[in-house]
Amino acid sequence: MSEPKILLYYVFAPVADPEAVRLWQRQLCESLGLRGRIIISRHGINGTVGGELDACKQYVRRTREYAPFAGLEPKWSMGTALVDAPDERLHGTERGPRWRRISDFPKLSVKVRDELVAFGIPDETRVDDDGVVGGGVHLSPHEVNELVAERGDDVVFFDGRNAWEAEIGRFRGAVVPDTRTTHDFIAQIDAGDFDALKNRPVVTYCTGGIRCEILSAAMRDRGFDEVYQVDGGIVKYGEAFGNDGLWEGSLAVFDGREALDFAPGAAVVGRCRVCDAPSNTVANCADPACKHRFVVCDQHAGAPCEEHAAV
Repeated sequence: MSEPKILLYYVFAPVADPEAVRLWQRQLCESLGLRGRIIISRHGINGTVGGELDACKQYVRRTREYAPFAGLEPKWSMGTALVDAPDERLHGTERGPRWRRISDFPKLSVKVRDELVAFGIPDETRVDDDGVVGGGVHLSPHEVNELVAERGDDVVFFDGRNAWEAEIGRFRGAVVPDTRTTHDFIAQIDAGDFDALKNRPVVTYCTGGIRCEILSAAMRDRGFDEVYQVDGGIVKYGEAFGNDGLWEGSLAVFDGREALDFAPGAAVVGRCRVCDAPSNTVANCADPACKHRFVVCDQHAGAPCEEHAAV
């Protein structure tokens, strides 16, 4: 029986016709029974999709056949489960391959956007055949530890994710901006909120690395002297060190798993918004129209956010 696998990936490269790439990617994923989310822009591709192991392998191989995406190197992780594909018939005849579907995504979404990550600076982001122009220096997980060993407390970890993601896991001593969306980063940086860090070594990090490709370049453009990014993001760092490195807690993910640990016995650093009990569970506000996410314990699952609790 095939294993359920999830791919997390991005490629920064000039794309001449994003809409044509969108149509091709959708057809490819549908033919392989893959679910997940893919964004295409003139800057490249950003996706997380899942399905049967063999289907995922075929997807990677065929996506690499498109020259701008030839360097695609996905991060692989285990999905939760596979479910049988729906019965799809045309004039009473079954059609299409019978790939099983992954349970961690409800559907397939493939869209064209101005940006691969919505920082709100599409015209500022510069991309060539080698990736983002002017971004921070890539550090492997081991090089991250070496930098900290050499420079000590002068090194600043800068969280490039939404603040709620950092509630259940982050690098030790990290600066966590008060952000609900990626749009908030540029406004806070431009307001001077982090000017005190401009002359220190800043290591940006995010889930798989894509947000820091853009964020690190934006920081350098705004006068930060020494900017790095964790190559492969938290995922690669966690794979390298498990619970024995500088990462603490769980990693928030954008699929049905919600959160994952890199090794058994990971620290629980999140605190329930209602009762302050330790928890690594992130949930939506009880109000379906609210997009605020926060940490809750099992007892308070389904609670409203602070704003709606006060209503």
